Amino acid sequence: MLEILDALSFFRLSCGRWTSQRSQHHLLHRRAEAGASFIVVEELLRGDERLANIAKRNNASVEQIAGGCWVRWSGSMAWDRAGESHEDQTMFGLIPEDETGRQGLLLRDRGYAEKAPVAGQFRMDDENGLILTTDYEMMSSLERFWFAGPNLRLRTSTVQGLSNNASFCIETRQLDDASMSSPDAQPAIRSAGIAPFGW
Repeated sequence: MLEILDALSFFRLSCGRWTSQRSQHHLLHRRAEAGASFIVVEELLRGDERLANIAKRNNASVEQIAGGCWVRWSGSMAWDRAGESHEDQTMFGLIPEDETGRQGLLLRDRGYAEKAPVAGQFRMDDENGLILTTDYEMMSSLERFWFAGPNLRLRTSTVQGLSNNASFCIETRQLDDASMSSPDAQPAIRSAGIAPFGW
């Protein structure tokens, strides 16, 4: 188990380029859907004007934000119709609620279930896993991320509400291929698959 001091350190360790293999279980249909995605995570440092914008959109003080990330993703799921793909991006900022920095608010410039800004909760458990909870008007999501090694991250998520599903992801850091450094440079990934929760 990696020793991760706080949530901001967890996000910094998550920065980079990742490929994700996903199995999503649709509880209503009692069927599983496979997919994969390409994800790019970049750190936003304190003082970045994008963090100020996130704070403003969430009616929060930018001075409280310890840092954040910009996340972009691209892919498709097995049940997609011909020509359908999933590409999007989001930014978020962390507001720790105590001196440990292991729990607090996660401010997003936009939600995954809704396009309006949204604030969720983060906390780290005793095994250095990061748990994110977000409540929307019509649904709620719970995600847990953890590192099996510096370059291997695992993720589980459940969504309850209008869409009830559960998923498991294996995410592998890309270390060598500099040509994959941005979502614009990886068209081959689009036919592979993506999660609706990009990060």
